[in-house]
Amino acid sequence: MLGLSRVRGGRFMVNRLNVIYLPGRGADPTWEQEVVAAIGPKHNLTVYDESEPLAPQFADVDAVVDLGGSWGTREMLDAAPKVKFWQIMGTGMEHFDFDYWSTRPVMISNCPGPMSAIPLAEHAILLMMLVRRNYAQQIVNLANGLMYQPMGFELVGQTLLCIGFGASARELSKRAKGFGMRVIATDIVDVDDATREEWGADAVYPADRLDDLIPQADVVSLHLHVTPETRHTLDARRIGLMKPTAIVVNVARGALVDEDAMIAAVREGRIAGAGTDVATQEPPSPGSPLLTTPGIVVTPHTAGVTDGTARRRAEGSAVNIDRIAEGLEPLYRVDRLAKV
Repeated sequence: MLGLSRVRGGRFMVNRLNVIYLPGRGADPTWEQEVVAAIGPKHNLTVYDESEPLAPQFADVDAVVDLGGSWGTREMLDAAPKVKFWQIMGTGMEHFDFDYWSTRPVMISNCPGPMSAIPLAEHAILLMMLVRRNYAQQIVNLANGLMYQPMGFELVGQTLLCIGFGASARELSKRAKGFGMRVIATDIVDVDDATREEWGADAVYPADRLDDLIPQADVVSLHLHVTPETRHTLDARRIGLMKPTAIVVNVARGALVDEDAMIAAVREGRIAGAGTDVATQEPPSPGSPLLTTPGIVVTPHTAGVTDGTARRRAEGSAVNIDRIAEGLEPLYRVDRLAKV
């Protein structure tokens, strides 16, 4: 039973819930360690073992903590008749099977952008510098005994365009300002001057001004969720608006960019390069031109994979588990949004 139990003296204590954690194959053990530390002391926490029969592991589960939201299956939901809450330990939700989950009265929450905004911003800076300094070619040159080449390009004085001005873009803006960059952004909501100044942006424009701003940018950085409306926000036409010296940076989602058009533009010298932590297909196939095109730097979707993100998401998940145990609604519910 969910809710509160009365103890001696009229005080209340939170009921211990049966919680199962879905770790995901190949996940760094830090994620599990943080979940155990945050949830284990207050609740009956188990870790899903795919080598064991599935049904007994879910039979008495009240809540599920799903790393990334991509490990839960319909079979798991069907095997959990008592489950009331599903916590996604990630931000993006485009891969979650909301249609099937909506057949059950299960509340669903994610971990919002601020929990991973700082590492995403740091990673965006990393990608900018790797591309601008042509790091991949530097490694080749060093291996071949060629010193003092290639020539790099500084960030100071360059214009950064953030497409979307949510949590990760704001953290990036603040850091880019420290490198002496001019920062402009677009967003679908109005951003007041106080907020803009707090995060170091020189200007934030309505989203419909994007085509006017792209030609000004030396770095075009994406900070959006994937929806039918945002897919290929940076398409072939908009890539064609970029300066030949400009680069693309993407720490959000691969589907926001027309990957083939971006690769072609780099290969043909129509843009200077790209740094991306995400891809249309993950992982990319070994022979993918995304991995073999000079001027493109790719990292394996690790922008948000940090000790701090693991801790903040585990602690946020623990808060929601406690709220469910207290009979309260969880924070950051997304199941209602999916039904709109």
